[in-house]
Amino acid sequence: MPGKKIEEAIFKILMLAATLIILATLVFILAAVILKGLPAMNLEMVTQTPKGGFYLGKEGGVLNAIIGSLCLAGGATILAIFVSLPIVLYLNVYAKKNSLLGTFARFSFDVLWGIPSIVYGAFGFTIMLFFGLHASLLGGIIAVSLLILPIMSRAMDEVVRMIPDELLDASYALGATKLETALKVVVRQALPGIVTAVLIAFGRGIGDAASVIFTAGFTDYIPYSLFRPAATLPLAIFFQLGTPFPEVQERAYASAFILTLIILVICISSRMLIRKFTKHVIK
Repeated sequence: MPGKKIEEAIFKILMLAATLIILATLVFILAAVILKGLPAMNLEMVTQTPKGGFYLGKEGGVLNAIIGSLCLAGGATILAIFVSLPIVLYLNVYAKKNSLLGTFARFSFDVLWGIPSIVYGAFGFTIMLFFGLHASLLGGIIAVSLLILPIMSRAMDEVVRMIPDELLDASYALGATKLETALKVVVRQALPGIVTAVLIAFGRGIGDAASVIFTAGFTDYIPYSLFRPAATLPLAIFFQLGTPFPEVQERAYASAFILTLIILVICISSRMLIRKFTKHVIK
């Protein structure tokens, strides 16, 4: 008996230590971004595009990267939703949950989830070369959608698999078809988890740089077409930190602060939406 108590105390200490390490890491990251980014923050950073000599310390902001990041991540998320949601509904409503197809699909998503984002960028770049396309917002959207598709699909799948089979059987017993059950029962029941999966994927997409460096390119202008290059905040941070001018490096931390703020808004929004949609979930 004393041995079990000692073992439990050791694991409790390890879990507490792991929690404190994660919290401390988050605090240190936020502190570094805020302390170094706030001094360089001004209205010009979020209302203007880079002017001539911006990377030499002259005037301008990162409005092009802010709008480019939102357009790219938003477009990729919408595209991923239209692909991942039907896959998840098919695997859990039409196919058997433990079927060979389902097992292979989930294994494929797990493998795709672990592939580095630079590989998706290289794959997207290869496709673009094959079709004769240049670096553009559309190319970035396709590359990022491929990146976040397995993340979104796997997260949705885990939520949908938690829905009791009895709920689906009750829907069939009332005369509903599989399509009606999928859209009116499964989606409604899993809506909080689906929203979480979408926002997680959006946050992953807006913060990635490797998959867009070859596909979306970079420009100092706001993207006005799917076939024009688009700037993103991660790449703006990368280029700003790569300059030897301290003022421009400080702007990189300001850009990081803006990106962190966007992610924070996404997290808060997800909590509010989950709380709203949970009211309609059968418990």
